Amino acid sequence: MANSLSIEGVRAGYGAVQVLEGISLAVRDGETVALLGTNGAGKSTLMKAVMGIVTPSAGRIAAVIDDVEHDLVGKTPEEVVDLGIALVPEGRRLFPKLTVQENLLMGASRRAARGRIDENLAFCFETFPVLAERRGQLAGSMSGGEQQMLALARAIMTAPKILLIDEPSVGLAPIFVARTVEKIAELKRRFGLTVLMAEQNFTQAIKIADRGYVIVHGHIEFEGESRESMQNNDMIRRLYLGM
Repeated sequence: MANSLSIEGVRAGYGAVQVLEGISLAVRDGETVALLGTNGAGKSTLMKAVMGIVTPSAGRIAAVIDDVEHDLVGKTPEEVVDLGIALVPEGRRLFPKLTVQENLLMGASRRAARGRIDENLAFCFETFPVLAERRGQLAGSMSGGEQQMLALARAIMTAPKILLIDEPSVGLAPIFVARTVEKIAELKRRFGLTVLMAEQNFTQAIKIADRGYVIVHGHIEFEGESRESMQNNDMIRRLYLGM
């Protein structure tokens, strides 16, 4: 059954500060779409608008979950998660004084995930062996790369259909960035996920993205319909590849 995301003409911000200026993009069923942009471009605000954390002042956000369309504008974050949409936030946002396993169990709050806790927990420990080894360790005492793995696994514990990932490379050493991107690709394949990934690191993002968008100052400035079209775009080559 199909799972997709559609964003049309969305304007959003914080009080008098307008961040998104008529953003439109789509993530089709089974795709991994990269949303590229520098700090302050509006990537995180868009993710929060999808999740119901920020309410758009205009526009439409809709998700198709198992072939059923849902209007997301006006829904609470809990309602959005309960539909089957999960966010891996920038900065991980773990519970540092809870153990690895306790953090994972916190992710299983969605009704559809409660009956699959043992199955999903086993899957997470299989996919991220370091988490199995450290299931009793406090999350706050782990390295940045390990915490990112835990944040991804916690999202998987919700049994999502659509996965949003905000800046997975921030604060990580290059080797952990590459491993994180590889794990995102693995999770997408194994769970059949539809993925929207906001990222600054073009070189890593393009390894797993089917296509993507570039956001500049709250506007979509480029839409690439393939990996090749993104690699060959002059703006991307100038901004992200130094060419």
